Amino acid sequence: MKIARVIRGRSREVAALERLHQLYRDGEYEEAEAGARAIEARAGRLRKRAWGLAVGWHARGLATAAACAQGRGTQVLAELESLTAELEGITGSGRTLLLMVRSNRMLVLNSQGRYSEAESEGLDTLRGLTRIKHLTSVSHTELCVLDNLVDALCGQDRYEEAEAVARGNLPRAEGGTLAALHCGLVISLNGQGRYQEALTEARRFVPLRDRSLSGRLGMGIAVALHGLGRRSEAEAAAREALEDCERSLYPDHPRIREARALLARVTADDPPSPPPEEAARG
Repeated sequence: MKIARVIRGRSREVAALERLHQLYRDGEYEEAEAGARAIEARAGRLRKRAWGLAVGWHARGLATAAACAQGRGTQVLAELESLTAELEGITGSGRTLLLMVRSNRMLVLNSQGRYSEAESEGLDTLRGLTRIKHLTSVSHTELCVLDNLVDALCGQDRYEEAEAVARGNLPRAEGGTLAALHCGLVISLNGQGRYQEALTEARRFVPLRDRSLSGRLGMGIAVALHGLGRRSEAEAAAREALEDCERSLYPDHPRIREARALLARVTADDPPSPPPEEAARG
């Protein structure tokens, strides 16, 4: 999001926030968060109160987004909720920030296994985005919400719905949102027991490196290989995914625990869960 389009005018604070957003896009989350916190601390001392509030809100939005990207979402969940409450009165295109904050709250809810809450948050956020589409570009935020929605649906074992959302939005995604929806599609196919399709999809293209997605596609590949009975390849893929997570993510990131559990399952040679239709027949 271009900060200058939302905070009208130009200033040192706007320029600094835009530099920090670039750091965030480059995966330098710790530096982006620290810089945003510093701007937030200065915002309260700006002479114009309304300007200080706007700068502070955007700085907090960026800081909490960076924390979520690192896997520290639970630590900032209360802040996301308080910031949401503060931003409720914003109207027009300025609501983009509020909806971005709500998308990050959705991400945290998914990480805590609160999938039905995340789904409700996502559907309401999408309705909010629809109401401001005529005022400003919302495509990136919308795709982030849809990616989170795919995760929420997969978390509730609604894999067919998740596949439909991912496939339906892949053609208009790019960069990080394309990579995220691609991972979501692979996960949804694995969830349906369509392991060969999942493996083919996972290897269809190599997405641009996105630190926040570290290990995610590799885990999908490992699950597909395990489902196809290719145990040694699955173990190698699971180990590689775990190493990617441990190298790039915050030590308490939920994905690290998921990668370790996957590796333990593969090395124990536990069979994958059967597709729903096979379980019903059994």
